Amino acid sequence: MSGARVLVTGASGFLGGYAVRDLRAHGYEVFAAGRNAEALARVSDPEHLIVGDLASLRILDLPVDAVIHCAALSTPWGAWREFVEANVEGTAHVIEFARRNGVRRVVHVSSPSVYAAGRDRLDIREPDVDSENRLNGYIRSKIAAERLLAEARAAGRLSELVIVRPRGLIGVGDPSLVPRLLDVHARIGVPLFDGGDNLIDVTAVENVASALRLALTAGDGAGGVYNITNGDPRPFRELLTTLLSEMGEQPRFRPMNRRAAWVLASLLEGACSVLPGRPEPPLTRYTLSTIAYSQTLDITRATSELGYRPEVSLDDALAAVAAHQRAIA
Repeated sequence: MSGARVLVTGASGFLGGYAVRDLRAHGYEVFAAGRNAEALARVSDPEHLIVGDLASLRILDLPVDAVIHCAALSTPWGAWREFVEANVEGTAHVIEFARRNGVRRVVHVSSPSVYAAGRDRLDIREPDVDSENRLNGYIRSKIAAERLLAEARAAGRLSELVIVRPRGLIGVGDPSLVPRLLDVHARIGVPLFDGGDNLIDVTAVENVASALRLALTAGDGAGGVYNITNGDPRPFRELLTTLLSEMGEQPRFRPMNRRAAWVLASLLEGACSVLPGRPEPPLTRYTLSTIAYSQTLDITRATSELGYRPEVSLDDALAAVAAHQRAIA
């Protein structure tokens, strides 16, 4: 499919930008859509930039072969209305764009947050989703978006659909995962539960971009779902120690009890939900589900059906992030 025309939503964001660069490097004609014109200009040429929100796609006439839908509101805390507007209604706009423009395939970036729970979960497979998971608004909205896409595919409003769930993106330019951890580390020390032996799956962003490109031509177009990770789960403490050591930092950990932390997070969420402006709690149950418990994903389906193989090792990704953080410190 090299040479085909592809629209990437959320191209001004972290993953979207990497996806645009990867596709262009492999010969695709890529249209980069997003709200940040300056960020879009860094990944594509002026003739292929589409500046605007997802709602503007509903009336956009742009015949393309495929859409990679990266745009989303991704945060552990927020108003439900904002998640609906960005992640559910935004996906509906993409569906309408695809229908109007005769798009062959939509590749949707979902999230393994749909597996989140206050317990250890190992080798999670794609069907292992609790469709009633209400841990936070982000999870609910991603489940709703996947359902909306599946219904559109079943009704014939989408020709082909592939869904990917990439876990814990890291890389140069990461605006969320590593910066949040480094901020907590600097302020109070990173919380550590049960010695930090819980296994964590993360993924180099370059590998996710590669998986998205593969999903344009491979995989089950009738709504196939694929977990994406580096396939190299590590104990949480080891991951953080490696990253911080590469940065020349002495790791600072704060031992905590998982059960007590879960109760505290529940109380903080309850309090913040009734405060003016609903400020984000300093600790949420969703955050705990990602750092206090083991969670690893089975990527067998991605390797066998998409031909996915991690190209950037976890150690190389951590080294690159550490070098970037040292440079900007």
